[in-house]
Amino acid sequence: MIEHPSRHCSVELQALPSRIGQVRRIVSAQLRYWRLDPLIDRAALGVTELLTNVHRHAQPDKNCTVEIELQLDRLTVSVRDHDPRLPVVEDGTDVAPMATCGRGLAMVAAVSESWGVRPHDDGKVVWFTLPAAAGAPTAVHVTTGAAAHATVGAPAAAHVTVDAPAAAHVTVDAPVAARSPARPAVVS
Repeated sequence: MIEHPSRHCSVELQALPSRIGQVRRIVSAQLRYWRLDPLIDRAALGVTELLTNVHRHAQPDKNCTVEIELQLDRLTVSVRDHDPRLPVVEDGTDVAPMATCGRGLAMVAAVSESWGVRPHDDGKVVWFTLPAAAGAPTAVHVTTGAAAHATVGAPAAAHVTVDAPAAAHVTVDAPVAARSPARPAVVS
């Protein structure tokens, strides 16, 4: 019998530097809401590295989807983009000691339990996992400046528009059995 049902959050965005910090805050707020505070730093670092890779390398566009999913005792963070080329992991010998780039996937590997990449339809998914003690999510309230607000608690997933010009969409799924009165997590 499954004690803790799956919990899921996804964010669709264009991987631009201004959006990366916003997604890091959304991921941090969701993990805080799921009572997974000890995982915030590693998850935020990992998602930042993966989004930076999309920004720097993905072709033909920078559109991507970040997903975080908690299943039993494992948190999986993934970034799906439209570039079918698989990432190249630098072994460290090709990276200058003071270089400011080229260590992204090595850092993801260092902070995670496992990581990988898999082809997906018109692109790829790069993912990593962290060991977790499951929390009990019920709702999320996302606030980013003058953006729209939403509380997840309806049977279907909610879509939240985060800023108007280059909108990101946040989807949070919470199983009906896991829902209780709304407890907002605020991202600003």
